[in-house]
Amino acid sequence: MSTPMMQQYKSIKSQVPDAILFFRLGDFYEMFGEDAQTAAPVLEIALTGRDSGGGQRTPMCGVPHHAVEGYLVKLVNAGYKVALCEQVEDPQTAKGIVKREITRIISPGTLTDSLAEQKNNFLASVFHEQEWGLAFVDISTGEFTIFQTPSIDILSTELARIRPSELLLPSELLKSKQWHDYYLTQREKKVFQQAALEKRFTDQYETFQEFPIAMKAANGLWQYILETSPGIEPSHILRIDTYRPEHWMLLDPWTRRNLELTEAIRGQGKKGTLLSVLDFTKTAFGGRLLRRWLEQPLLVHEEIVKRLDNVESLMEDSFLRGDLIQLFSKVYDLERLIGKVSYGTANARDLLSLSQTLGLLPQLRFLLTESSAITLKRFIPAFAGLDSLAATLEQAINPEAPISLREGNLLKAGYSQEIDELRSISSGGKAWVAKLENTEKERTGIRSLKVGYNRIFGYYIEVTHTNSHLIPPEYIRKQTLANAERYITPELKEYEQKILGAEEKVMQLEYQLFLELREKVRQLTPKILEAAHALAEIDVYTSLAEAAVRYHYIRPEMTLGGDLKIIEGRHPVVESMLQDTSFVPNDTILRPEKHLALITGPNMAGKSTYMRQVALIVLMAQIGSFVPAQQAIIPIADHIFTRVGASDDLTSGQSTFMVEMHEVAHILRHVTPNSLIILDEVGRGTATYDGLSIAWAVAEYLAGQNIQPKTLFATHYHELTDLEETHPGIFNLHVGVREHGEEIVFLHKIIPGRADRSYGIQVAKLAGLPSQLLQRAKIILHELESSAHDSRKEKLFNADRMTQLSLFETQPLDPLLLELAELSVDDLTPKQALDYLFDLKERIKTSESR
Repeated sequence: MSTPMMQQYKSIKSQVPDAILFFRLGDFYEMFGEDAQTAAPVLEIALTGRDSGGGQRTPMCGVPHHAVEGYLVKLVNAGYKVALCEQVEDPQTAKGIVKREITRIISPGTLTDSLAEQKNNFLASVFHEQEWGLAFVDISTGEFTIFQTPSIDILSTELARIRPSELLLPSELLKSKQWHDYYLTQREKKVFQQAALEKRFTDQYETFQEFPIAMKAANGLWQYILETSPGIEPSHILRIDTYRPEHWMLLDPWTRRNLELTEAIRGQGKKGTLLSVLDFTKTAFGGRLLRRWLEQPLLVHEEIVKRLDNVESLMEDSFLRGDLIQLFSKVYDLERLIGKVSYGTANARDLLSLSQTLGLLPQLRFLLTESSAITLKRFIPAFAGLDSLAATLEQAINPEAPISLREGNLLKAGYSQEIDELRSISSGGKAWVAKLENTEKERTGIRSLKVGYNRIFGYYIEVTHTNSHLIPPEYIRKQTLANAERYITPELKEYEQKILGAEEKVMQLEYQLFLELREKVRQLTPKILEAAHALAEIDVYTSLAEAAVRYHYIRPEMTLGGDLKIIEGRHPVVESMLQDTSFVPNDTILRPEKHLALITGPNMAGKSTYMRQVALIVLMAQIGSFVPAQQAIIPIADHIFTRVGASDDLTSGQSTFMVEMHEVAHILRHVTPNSLIILDEVGRGTATYDGLSIAWAVAEYLAGQNIQPKTLFATHYHELTDLEETHPGIFNLHVGVREHGEEIVFLHKIIPGRADRSYGIQVAKLAGLPSQLLQRAKIILHELESSAHDSRKEKLFNADRMTQLSLFETQPLDPLLLELAELSVDDLTPKQALDYLFDLKERIKTSESR
């Protein structure tokens, strides 16, 4: 038979079978049974046991309530879900077992504490019904967004961008393997009625109608939020935002990775990324906003120009920029502070941080009002209307307040007359007790007499046994110790009740007044978040202006089409990391009539750096940043695609070449005439002729009359440079190299024309390969270059290559050759072209084996 307490525990645990239950017992949260066995090793705490009745011993462990957040974070980061069960009535007045209820459920997506300052923590939900619906929310900041698309590729791109820490899926999707490959935590999502969401966001009926599938994803998300915070409806989630692909550029995961926008390829840190170069933000929410801008460049010309205007204003006003940087360094994370207020977890120190930040707003208004930065004056109204709250909080909150709200000392003297009077009684009573001790020593002659206090016995007079003969008759024995007796007197008992009553009442009253202060803050949530969003935006503009000044960036000229022209462009990250050497700038001009540059030259000469810098300059311009160049005319790109480097995907069983082909196929499916493409070594992951054929076909496809995106195509297949003669849109560039005998010097300069070789052996020498091996490589290279391969190569690239590449030596009347000659390349989709090449290879193999 279980004890009453364990019966209560089991009843509550049955409500959250998928969560570890933190069961409040006094000053500790306890875990029992399987929960304890699971949590103890993760939390690195001792696993003990407890008699649960009937001779049964239940595994048990516990953590102190005042330090619970750190333990919650450990479990959640390990992928577990935790339910907090609190005592919801006073144990001193409770009859029988104290009433307990689940007050909060914490999972990876609903965690609000100990989060990375400059990263969002998203909880996401997906729904599929003809189209794909995505909803995601950051509980800690209140950002709630929906997105709808017919393409699972675009959905996957957005999920990879937001990287949710928890993903809610309907059961039919949860069973699919593809949803388990990339996300930390997946949970089955129930489908709920939309009424709850419509009731909360009554002014967004048109959004519900326009994005019905996305709203179904939002339904389950909202219900999950309500379930994890019983009795709380998050007041800081003010609206549901949405966005369309025509407003923001959707960057695929490969492009974000290859350009190292926010995370370096080697390691997961910020160092070596574009974010590390541009990030001079001082506020946490400004840092999060800059990260979002980098991952979602703008496509709307007017919005880009507005951002550039703001950056330019701050560049020109160095005094304002310096004052803002200094002011922002004192700003706390308003978004997450308001999130804690909304969830009822904000303590006195949180309100103090809020007070200090709101107290800076008058100074900010003054700076903007007096400045010459006309474009920034539109933000001034966002910082009004909060001075009274800031003053109230400053007057109320004690700077030395404890973390716990139940220990008192939350409020300053002078804020509440009643609290001040009770504190006077308490402190006066303690002084009276000190005076009593001196009086009793004199009256009794017991010099060792002490007046003390503990929480169990209250106040007492302690006399050693050696002085027991001097004890007055009015002393009443209270407790016997090994070498002393403790006594109480009627007078001391009366004062004890008065003092302790005052202390307890002070703590209760302080707690109640603090909750009233927190409610005042909660009621002003919309206004505070308006100020936070304006602060974040100005912080980002200030950061971009500071970067532009430090690194000598210029304002790009944004156009809706035409030439891409970059004069003396530089790679922003590489340039910032160079210590003693200067970066070699390069020009880039891509025109509608000359839109595909084939770039040849040796490894390590700078082809990849050059191509990446062009992509980064375009991306920087489209987030509203100045760029590293002497001049930049940037036609707005609807996509930036990159195919760079060689890597495999062992988890899904894909080889290097298969990964490469997936990336190329993705580009060719989504490319438009307004796209910018960076291709680095297409076709290098397979046999020479297969790879060369694919690279050739891809170049021809991109140079065709239907698409013609602006493209930088680096290759070691020098045969491709002949395409300049047959395709008007293609032209050759190469990286300059200076030769001194067998030594080479990389000039890092992009020059018109083609390279005649790749200098692979010289690069291998620079890498430190053994000299004997290098000599052998030279011999083999010479034999290959002077052998029959020359005649094979000559036949491979004959006069008919304009129509279609001939892949193998064949007789003039070979049926396959005739089939190729009649093939219309422009009528093939990219996938059909690739499929045809693979099929052709198999047929040729079959033909040769006969």
